[in-house]
Amino acid sequence: MSKKESSIEELINLDKKHFFHPTSPLQQQQEQGAAFVFTEGKGIYLHDITGKKVIDGMSSLWNVNVGHGREELGKVAMEQMSKLAFSSSFATFSNEPAIRLAAKLAQIAPGDLSATFLTSGGSEANDTAYKLARHYWLLKGQPERKKIISRTKSYHGVSMGATSATGLKAFRDFTSSLAPDFLYVDHFSAESLRALIEAEGPETIAAFIAEPVQGAGGVHVAPENYFKEVREICDDYGILFITDEVITGFGRTGRYFAMEHYGVSPDMMCFAKGVTSGYAQLGGVMISEKIYKEFTQLSVGTLLHGYTYSGHPMACAVALKNLEIIEQEHLIENAEKRGQELLTGLEWIQKERKIIGKVKGLGLMCGIEIVRDTRTGEGFETPLSPFIVAEAAKQGLICRSVALDGQDIVVFAPPLSITKEEIADLIHILNESIRVVETAAVQNHLSNI
Repeated sequence: MSKKESSIEELINLDKKHFFHPTSPLQQQQEQGAAFVFTEGKGIYLHDITGKKVIDGMSSLWNVNVGHGREELGKVAMEQMSKLAFSSSFATFSNEPAIRLAAKLAQIAPGDLSATFLTSGGSEANDTAYKLARHYWLLKGQPERKKIISRTKSYHGVSMGATSATGLKAFRDFTSSLAPDFLYVDHFSAESLRALIEAEGPETIAAFIAEPVQGAGGVHVAPENYFKEVREICDDYGILFITDEVITGFGRTGRYFAMEHYGVSPDMMCFAKGVTSGYAQLGGVMISEKIYKEFTQLSVGTLLHGYTYSGHPMACAVALKNLEIIEQEHLIENAEKRGQELLTGLEWIQKERKIIGKVKGLGLMCGIEIVRDTRTGEGFETPLSPFIVAEAAKQGLICRSVALDGQDIVVFAPPLSITKEEIADLIHILNESIRVVETAAVQNHLSNI
């Protein structure tokens, strides 16, 4: 055994023994080892310890918007850490990167979102939004307003509140006890929202939360007027409207924020992921000018909510540089153009292959549904999307399957820096991967894939 082979085996064994993986099949890890041990990233590509090169068709976790290997982000992080690596934001302490970032976010955010509560990521941002919404109603003298409504097929994170708000039942079934006062409505029906509000009593509802495009739930793009109707309903009943832009924010859909497609502004907006392109852990909740003013006027004493790393100087400095790159390199415009090319490529595959149902997406956030019968939409007894994802990984493309709630979908969200030629490569690998699985499915030999 060579020295390199010995090193690889050592890492695989250490991974099995000591690394408790998030959102992973643990038995698979123990039996087969880590699927990849990545060592380097450049642009849309990742390299693993064996030397294999793959297209990162998911921007890792929907978040590496500017692509891998951006040395300028590492340089900014080093410079900030050399000056001030960390300082607390509790007790009104502050730092320049956090202040500058909050001001920048107010400049680019939709509507009158003007103040930002910073967190370390998306789950914390969502939990913060629920707590702030409920605290807001306490300050307003309406403590009975505590219920949070979300949508089926939604995903809002894995902390306790975020798990409880998530509409994908499998995530809620992971734990034996959920947080109370979370309700769910059909993800595409504004009228179901109105009906639930009426049934529960408007005076008991604190907020409604929705992703502009549902990501982990299967890339579901809302009907044209859905969010305008939702905004009207929330206004009719005095309910706060929260948007979860953790995945969709910072250019992913071809706009800075996805709600811009719908011409609707929320009262609160959760964000994370693309704000730093994954180069540092950061998230937050933006609040409208009106609500922030009420907080500052009505809040007495200490606001008893915050995280150790709220306003982390290094993370905020990285975010500012990341937003600069997004703007200077016109990556939002690129996402719109390349997204249309990706959608066109997926529609071509739809014509080439027999198991592709709906093709959908917005910007660089797309999905294809896998079906047995394209006329009826009938699915396979065993979802094929995991097999397609596994085959694509062999052929050099990372994508993701969604096989929850009776769905069978393959989703994509490559870095916003992807080129026309790289889109073509992605489509070629995907088509070939689907062909392999399609052939095996027809022959009923999936176990041999």
